[in-house]
Amino acid sequence: MNLSFRQLQTFVEVMRVGSVSEAGRSLGRTQPAVSAMISGLEKEIGFPLFERDRGRLVAKPEAHYFLEEAEFVLERLSQSTRTLHDIGNLQEGKLRIACNPAASSIFMPKVLGMFLKDKPNVEASLMMRSSPVVVDWVASQQYDVGLAESPNARKTVQAEKYSLPCMCALPAGDPLLEKDVLTPADLDNLPMALLYDDHTITQQCRKAFAEAGARLNQRFELRTFAPTLRLVSQGLCYTICETLSAISHAEGLGHENHIEYRPFKPEMSLNMSVLTPANRPLSMLAAEFTKLLKEQVAGLQDPARMNT
Repeated sequence: MNLSFRQLQTFVEVMRVGSVSEAGRSLGRTQPAVSAMISGLEKEIGFPLFERDRGRLVAKPEAHYFLEEAEFVLERLSQSTRTLHDIGNLQEGKLRIACNPAASSIFMPKVLGMFLKDKPNVEASLMMRSSPVVVDWVASQQYDVGLAESPNARKTVQAEKYSLPCMCALPAGDPLLEKDVLTPADLDNLPMALLYDDHTITQQCRKAFAEAGARLNQRFELRTFAPTLRLVSQGLCYTICETLSAISHAEGLGHENHIEYRPFKPEMSLNMSVLTPANRPLSMLAAEFTKLLKEQVAGLQDPARMNT
C-alpha cells in the first residue's frame, strides 16, 4: 500500500465538506482531480469508501472509520513538519555541554544564556568535571561540546586551542600596583597562592622563579583559582592566573572584587580548547553553539579584559 499525503488530505476534506466540488474549491483543485484522487485512494486500500449516487459521493461506514486514522496521520505529519522547521531554525533540540571548573560557574552559563535567550524550547545539559574527564566525555560522544585545558592529541576529539595569557593578581591598593610590570624579583619571598604541583601554571611559576633566582613562598595550595582569588582579594597573598578565572571572579563578585592585575614577566599562558567529537558530525544546534563558544573563548586571549 502506497498512500500519499495528498490522497489523505483530499479524503479528509471531502469528508469535512461533504462534496467533491466544495473540497476542490477549498483545496484549489478541479473537481475531476479530486475525484481521481479519491479513486486512487480506494484502489490503494482495496475497497470503496464512497458510493456514487448521481454524481455525488456518499460516505460508507468504512470511510468514517478511516477518517479518524487519516486525521491522525495528517496531524502527525503536520507536527513533524513543524518540529523539523523548528530544528532547522535552532528552536528545538538539546545541547550537551561539559566544561572544567574554571568555566562552570560564570563563563559557560553566561555563554549558554546568550545562546538560549530566544530559544525557549531548547534543553541543555551542562556538567562540570576536571579537564581530563571532560575530554573523555567528548571523546566517547556523551557530550556535544566541551571546554577544558588542552589535551594531548586524540583521534576521537577535535580540539581548537586558545592561549589564555596570565597576569599577576594583587589585592586592591597593594604597593606593587605602582609597577607597570611585575617579575619574580618583585614577588621574592612574598606569600603566593598556587594550584597543585602538576598544573601547568604552577610549573611555569616555579620555573620562572628558579631562573630568576627569586624565592617562591607558597603559602596556599589550591585546586582551582576561584578560592585562590578570594584569598588574594582578602589581602592574604598574590597569585598568577589566566583570563578565564580572573574575568569569572570579577563578574561573580562585582563591586566586591578587590583585585587588580599587572602583566607578569616572563610571559605565561594556559592553553584551553573547545572540544567536539571527531567521529560524528554536530547537530545544527550544537554547531551554532560551538561557533558562539569559540568566539567568546577567543575574546579571553586579550589580557586587557582582566582589568575591565
